[in-house]
Amino acid sequence: MQIAPNTVVRLRYRITDPQGELLDEGAEPIEYLHGHGEFFDKLEEELAGHEAGYEGLFHLEPEDAFGEYDADLLRVIEREALPADIQPGLQFEGIPDGTDEDAERIFVVTDVTDEAVVLDGNHPLAGRALRIWLRVESVRAATEDELASGTSYGVPDITVLDTPPGKPLH
Repeated sequence: MQIAPNTVVRLRYRITDPQGELLDEGAEPIEYLHGHGEFFDKLEEELAGHEAGYEGLFHLEPEDAFGEYDADLLRVIEREALPADIQPGLQFEGIPDGTDEDAERIFVVTDVTDEAVVLDGNHPLAGRALRIWLRVESVRAATEDELASGTSYGVPDITVLDTPPGKPLH
């Protein structure tokens, strides 16, 4: 079966930066519902028409991957507004007294002082060009439930090496 809209694609992947530094070894395969915005648009275009067994190495600029780094997504919170054991590298969803947009964003603690905590709402790979190796493991027709929900339910969080886990790869 060829990759086309309304198919569920199972992929193995490996992500490096352009210099070859490993960012995510892709220990678990991912699945996505093709044509429903669950995956990077540029990679969906590249994968369309291919079948199980296809392999490719792709270069994505930041705007085609996790976006440009946005300094407006940095937040400085008073130290006492967060738990006493807060430390760099911890992540959580939303922030105290944040905006509605903040409520659904994952923040990573980047710095802690006696007075303040710095939180970053950017994906850990925002602003970075990426090289992504993909191998198509399988392609199948989506179920009625998957089509109704617009998701395959199979896209795991991407674990970035030496960085806290980020948002799903889509």
